[in-house]
Amino acid sequence: VLGMCPALAVSNTAINALTMGAATTFVLLASGISVSLLREWIPREARIVSYICIIASFVTAVDYTIQAISLELHRSLGAFIALIVVNCLILGRAEVFASKNSPGRTVLDSLGMGLGFTAALLWIGALREILGAGSLFGMALFPGTFQTWTVMVLPSGGFFAMAVWLLLVDWLKKKGQARQNEVLEAKS
Repeated sequence: VLGMCPALAVSNTAINALTMGAATTFVLLASGISVSLLREWIPREARIVSYICIIASFVTAVDYTIQAISLELHRSLGAFIALIVVNCLILGRAEVFASKNSPGRTVLDSLGMGLGFTAALLWIGALREILGAGSLFGMALFPGTFQTWTVMVLPSGGFFAMAVWLLLVDWLKKKGQARQNEVLEAKS
């Protein structure tokens, strides 16, 4: 959850959320592979600084790529692309997983983490765009009489949307556990 905080502010549309997720996934994957390949040559005392330099290199490449592809999208994401450098998810996976595993295992770990992060951001961005603008991926969903929730397009709306999804997931877990308990009691 902590790793999502900077991205929450900018995920006010599905496009922004998908772009942030894809950018983070690419950086996670590229930096993970690099750390895994270089793990034998990076001194233990300099590993965190080295990882941050590797991550920053890929973030810079992503930042320039987004700027070249769509200046408008780059402007809407603002400084949040640069904040990927200090995302605890990326640094944590470099330290805990990539530095101790082969590139192949690191690719699988990075893709799993990155795609999960992207899916979570996309759910949040989609909910915010639907409620805050009445659209999804920029296409109107409701008639002109739809009353939008302005708070959902503000940065604080990201935390509200995340809370809604966390409540839903918690409710589904509890419902599943209750069913499982009923089945176990019926067998007894």
